[in-house]
Amino acid sequence: MADVEFRVENHIVHVRLNRPGGMNAITGDMDEALLDAWNSINADPEIWCAILSAEGEKAFCIGADVSEGPERKSRMALAGGLTGIGGPLVTLTKPLVAAVQGFCVGGGFELAMCADIIVAADTAQFGLPETRHGIIGECGVVHRAVRQLPHHIAMAMILTGERIDAATAAQHGLVNEVVPYAALADAAASWAGRINKAAPLANQAAKAAVYGRLGHPLEMALMTRFEEIERYAESEDCRERDVAAAEGRRPVWTGR
Repeated sequence: MADVEFRVENHIVHVRLNRPGGMNAITGDMDEALLDAWNSINADPEIWCAILSAEGEKAFCIGADVSEGPERKSRMALAGGLTGIGGPLVTLTKPLVAAVQGFCVGGGFELAMCADIIVAADTAQFGLPETRHGIIGECGVVHRAVRQLPHHIAMAMILTGERIDAATAAQHGLVNEVVPYAALADAAASWAGRINKAAPLANQAAKAAVYGRLGHPLEMALMTRFEEIERYAESEDCRERDVAAAEGRRPVWTGR
């Protein structure tokens, strides 16, 4: 089977890392497959939400496969560009749910933090082991960690290399839900289903607006006009919203 699986069902795409024997460490070939996946998701109007998961109970992902050596860096940024580590950043325009179990460390932690929603099994362990092993390079993970966790919690993880468990991650707002490992896939699917009850183009416009002005002053964000929002205003779904309201029924979204 492929090291990266790709399956679409009911407007939800399932992207699954399938290299459990290597703790789902990402090879150069997996990078290329993930880049193809993100590009396909962005281009397909029938895909409204993505779920990123991984095979095997032991690990979600431990980052890049370092056994490939330094030549691996010449391929692209980690995880098909989604993390932006070591190459150009690829932006996923659709909502992304990550289902995390076991070890989620280094670049794997970075990959999980690229998601909009994180569901964690109670087995999950999040960590930044780089400095403990004397490694610090194109380490984008520290920049996301200090933005997504309380400052002192993130700095403690960065400077000690110690991991936090799923319950602690939830306490600090890093994950949305913690479930038993056996319930992880169902929980991720539930989140994707809840997301897809909303207008898909409105969700995509909202995501673009959030990330497009993240880190900017509030005044600048409020004054910005977003192309995605303006395009949604001209969409079939926007017209369906108004018709459904007038007819007293729930809208039927098409993503167009």
